[in-house]
Amino acid sequence: HAQQKRAFKNVLIIGAGDGGVLVARELRNHYGTRVRLVGFVDDDPAKQNQSILGFPVLGPKEEIPDLVEQYGVDEIIISMPSVPRRVIREIVAVAQETGRTVKILPGVFDLIDGNVTVNKIREVQIEDLLGRDPVKVDIAGMSGYIADHVVLVTGAGGSIGSELCRQIVALKPQTLLLLDNCENNMYEIEMELKAKSDVPLVALVKDIRDRGAIEAIFSKYKPQVVFHAAAHKHVPLMEQNPEESIKNNVYGTYQVAWAAHRHKTERFVLVSTDKAVNPTSVMGASKRIAEMIIQYLDTISSTTYVAVRFGNVLGSRGSVIPLFRKQILAGGPVTITHEKMIRYFMTIPEAVQLILQAGALATSGEIFVLDMGEPVAIMDLAMTLIRLSGLQPYIDIDIKVTGMRPGEKLYEELLTDEEGVNATTHERIFVAKPSCLNKALLHETITAFEQGPRVALPTNQATTAAFIQSFLPDFVVVTNADEDSLDDASDDSTRWPEDEAAATSLGEYGWNV
Repeated sequence: HAQQKRAFKNVLIIGAGDGGVLVARELRNHYGTRVRLVGFVDDDPAKQNQSILGFPVLGPKEEIPDLVEQYGVDEIIISMPSVPRRVIREIVAVAQETGRTVKILPGVFDLIDGNVTVNKIREVQIEDLLGRDPVKVDIAGMSGYIADHVVLVTGAGGSIGSELCRQIVALKPQTLLLLDNCENNMYEIEMELKAKSDVPLVALVKDIRDRGAIEAIFSKYKPQVVFHAAAHKHVPLMEQNPEESIKNNVYGTYQVAWAAHRHKTERFVLVSTDKAVNPTSVMGASKRIAEMIIQYLDTISSTTYVAVRFGNVLGSRGSVIPLFRKQILAGGPVTITHEKMIRYFMTIPEAVQLILQAGALATSGEIFVLDMGEPVAIMDLAMTLIRLSGLQPYIDIDIKVTGMRPGEKLYEELLTDEEGVNATTHERIFVAKPSCLNKALLHETITAFEQGPRVALPTNQATTAAFIQSFLPDFVVVTNADEDSLDDASDDSTRWPEDEAAATSLGEYGWNV
């Protein structure tokens, strides 16, 4: 198809349902001289060879490449706002192969009152392929334990922590305590919250491992609800610095959780990770031990302790998507660690909404598991991001397979085999209750922690391995990690997003900069 210079664009609409009809009507009524609608594509057999608004339904999605050639299509508009992201991914993949401009009508909410204008149609973004439309949430249940309460968020400047703060202020707590050891992150989230809310804020630039500081905060402010999102979370870096993972994720969690017990906090929510399941990394193991500590404390305390596990969040600092965009802007190559690597993704606002919801469901030491949707192959993700940038994989931008890093898994698991899962009243939150807690070991560990970090904490790789294996006997320690691989850790696609990565807006990364 040779695209001649002409005054109008030939447009093909994917989806002959309500969304497609509204787009077709808008194009016909307002852009009739500049746009020529050649017809619709739809998989519904009942719609084949039908005419809608005078435009034909030309065939199913498999025929998109042939239809583009046959009708000289310049632009493809996907108008299927309520179908699963999996279907959108398939359609985008087929449409991108044609080399034509691909656009999308996002979201289902504007269709309810017919509020569809052509300026809502935009380039396809990665969130269209990986995000999900939010489900209805129980606002009353969430505000019930937050409204008029003193709430503490640790890791408040991170991507999960800062979004927790945003959503919590909307639920009108009495006071919101923000704790982070990074003053820049703290400054940014405090300024942002002050600008949009009159909820009293207290900014605490403190370290969760500092027992005196944590004790003083609980004594002075008496938080009733704690969301513990502070953590070290980069897998390769924690393989290189394993004792730091234990200090922060285990000992730090213990300090905040124990203070909550001593000061009779009502509820403590640990932000956890799918990497805590059958952990293969020091970071994952440290988070599993943190879960065990709060589960143990739940059995001896008046405080209700729960953990919430989920997978990768879209767009947090150090996550794969901003890294891929950076590599594409630099001209490549895009680096992935294995051709068959698979990950689950969730948007930060959805993850936080579900954390707050899980906090409302908490009764006694549960580990809640968030439904992460459908897994995504990282190779597909890399190719899609390259195409979304208007480039072709292996032609404009190369993809390089670098090999898996220490501690990394091909597939993440959200539950261990022995745990099982039960439904809750929320369709995207499940509950796992691991059966065996070594209470004697946990009591012994907490007693040692009470003596102070110098007595109880590992100081090198060997003592860290022994510490982890006392809790997780099956844990395999990688002992021959290269010292010099620290240098390239900052550029490696294995740095998956986790609990408290610093806030990074997806909007900061343009598609065609």
